[in-house]
Amino acid sequence: MSDELLHRARVFAIEAHGGQRYGDKPYIYHLDQVAGLVESYGNDAQVIGYLHDVVEDTPVNRFEVAEVFGHFVGACVEIVTDEPGRTREERKRKTNQKMRRVSGSHELALVVKAADRLANVTVCLTEQDSTRLDMYLREQAIFRSAVYRKGLCDDIWSRLSECLKA
Repeated sequence: MSDELLHRARVFAIEAHGGQRYGDKPYIYHLDQVAGLVESYGNDAQVIGYLHDVVEDTPVNRFEVAEVFGHFVGACVEIVTDEPGRTREERKRKTNQKMRRVSGSHELALVVKAADRLANVTVCLTEQDSTRLDMYLREQAIFRSAVYRKGLCDDIWSRLSECLKA
């Protein structure tokens, strides 16, 4: 996948997220963090990193992502997109069930999901957001059981574990 496609994914995400904020920062701050965390996993991972929230948080649908960025990227974005539900607990339960079934090349989506969690937890620590950090701590065992694959992105999981011990 080319650097041009990576740039297109970043621009697409900026346009899709519009004026959304990540705390007090433009939303691209979070997307740049996630894409940076998965840089060593290749351009596909970075493209998915930039697009990981577009279906969940914007009017963009999974078909548009697949049409613009290909079926593989579209499928991976769909994997990391939270399933619908009335509460966070219901959404996460359904999403974790979906991620437990992921295998093969689509496991790249799980690398992005782990990086997304690491980015979120890191911001909680930096901003001393104990409420959100406690939420991630409560969810960690179930999240890990759904997303972790031995040898897939152990560096990200190691950093996440260290952050959650803090």
